[in-house]
Amino acid sequence: MNGIYFEDIEVGRKVAEPGTYEVTRDEIIEFARRWDPRPFHIDEDAAAASIFGGLAACSAHIFSILSWFASRGQGRTATLAALGFDQMCMHRAVRPGDTLSCDIQCLEKRESRSKADRGIVRYRRSLTNQHNEVVFSVIVTILVARRPF
Repeated sequence: MNGIYFEDIEVGRKVAEPGTYEVTRDEIIEFARRWDPRPFHIDEDAAAASIFGGLAACSAHIFSILSWFASRGQGRTATLAALGFDQMCMHRAVRPGDTLSCDIQCLEKRESRSKADRGIVRYRRSLTNQHNEVVFSVIVTILVARRPF
C-alpha cells in the first residue's frame, strides 16, 4: 500500500483535492431518474416551479461527486475503510453548469486501541462551487493504515 499513512496526517491541516468537477444538466437528470426521481431533479418545468427555482442535483449525486474526489489522484491516504459520515449538510443547491472543488481538513486522529497497524481519522470534506460558496459538507471518519515497519 502506498500513500499518506496515519503518521503523515496533520490535525488542523486543510488541503484542496486536485481538480474540479463540472455538473451537467444531463447528468443531474440521468442520476436522478435512477436514484431519486423527484420532479425537481428530472423535470425542468416542475423544477422551475419548486423551491429550487430550477433543476437541482439530488443529495446522493452530490455525495457521489464527493466520493469521486476522494478516490482519485496520486498520493492518496492509505484508507482501509470508511467508518462513518456525520453532520452531512446540503448548504446550497447544485445546479447544471456548477463547477465543484473539494477541500479536506483533518479534525482529529487517534491510534487504534485494538490494532497497532492502524488509526482513526476524522476529516471535514466540503464541496465548493465556482462562486466559492460551500454547497455540501460532511465529517468523514476513516480507518487509516500506519506506516509499515
